Amino acid sequence: MKPDEILDYCLSSLEGTTLVESWGEKGVFYNPNHILKRGVYVLTVKEKDGANDRSSNLNRQGIYRVNLGLRKTTFQNLFGDIPPRPAAGGVVEMPYDFTAADCLLPHPVYAWMGWISILNPSESTFNECKPLLQEAYEFAIEKFKKRT
Repeated sequence: MKPDEILDYCLSSLEGTTLVESWGEKGVFYNPNHILKRGVYVLTVKEKDGANDRSSNLNRQGIYRVNLGLRKTTFQNLFGDIPPRPAAGGVVEMPYDFTAADCLLPHPVYAWMGWISILNPSESTFNECKPLLQEAYEFAIEKFKKRT
């Protein structure tokens, strides 16, 4: 799949979402009627390395990473214990190859917050992850309600 296909799917399937581009990534935020300045993250697509996140080697030709924020209990069911927060510019200490494509991984930097990632998901992998996307959406709605 291409990044825009994933973003288009989210924006057309997840009511109340909007696209925000910043910090070298595109984010799908839950923000019905633009009540909050930015909204609450549902999903991001990152297409290049940043100063504090080079762990996926996104500067390779055609490589991008999809990131989802899940409830910590779901993260633990998928990957075990929540890792400690890494130092600025660091990577979580977990036994994963954060450069591997088309497989579900903890987020290399934000796993401590319950985030997961997939580099270049195929259509079948993306379809398998749709329940996780739905959870990220519902979790964003919960956070949005707390902020408004």
